[in-house]
Amino acid sequence: MFAETDAHHDTPPPRPEPRARVLIVDDDEAVRISLERGLRLFGFDVEVATGGVHALEVFDDDRIEAVVLDMTMPDRSGMSVISELRDRGSTVPICVLSARSSPESRIAGLEAGADDYLVKPFVLAELTARLGALLRRRRGEPLGQRLRPRDIVVDTLRIDLPARRAFRGDTEITLTRREFDLLATFAENPDRVLSRAELLETVWGYNFATDTNVADVFVGYLRRKTEIGDAPRVIHTVRGIGYILRAPTP
Repeated sequence: MFAETDAHHDTPPPRPEPRARVLIVDDDEAVRISLERGLRLFGFDVEVATGGVHALEVFDDDRIEAVVLDMTMPDRSGMSVISELRDRGSTVPICVLSARSSPESRIAGLEAGADDYLVKPFVLAELTARLGALLRRRRGEPLGQRLRPRDIVVDTLRIDLPARRAFRGDTEITLTRREFDLLATFAENPDRVLSRAELLETVWGYNFATDTNVADVFVGYLRRKTEIGDAPRVIHTVRGIGYILRAPTP
């Protein structure tokens, strides 16, 4: 499941303060035991669930701050669990673990509402680093409180930063929390190229090297939602560097 070298020989990073309560959801007992031991070693408080139905029961009864979720379970799929939690209005960070490595599988998990997607086998230290980043981001000051109290307008795209709303012309764009965070980051840096590393650190809290394509996936979501009808593209790719928010060239 994880790479053997890192599972046993990595030095644990500083323990998260305060200790975070993480829910592990997997129908494989060996995986649950291994993950529970590993996360406790790295300083997390851990709850476990044996499947999707059990996960929702535990989530109701305890104060869970993050979820590590297998996608393939016999009673209720990880995708279904994510959808249920998001439908309830929960914003708890969810990190998916899956043996499916195709871009389609990653995108499906993220579109369902997961915050991150890690392919098995994985390095335990990377999972704990990603969890730490998600938790720091969630425990930090809400993005909207740090933003300048004004609208940002690019072409016909208007971003109301304090209200966390976006419009293309007269049409309001429905955005998830993470999508708005990403759009707001672009809005605060108009006409400046933002690298993938900058986006990962600002929006996801990743201050470590990772090969995740989550930033690219979410840029794709924003493009689909902001390019309503014949509206021209305003989030542009700068090849080999990253992305930039700017008005289309006449």
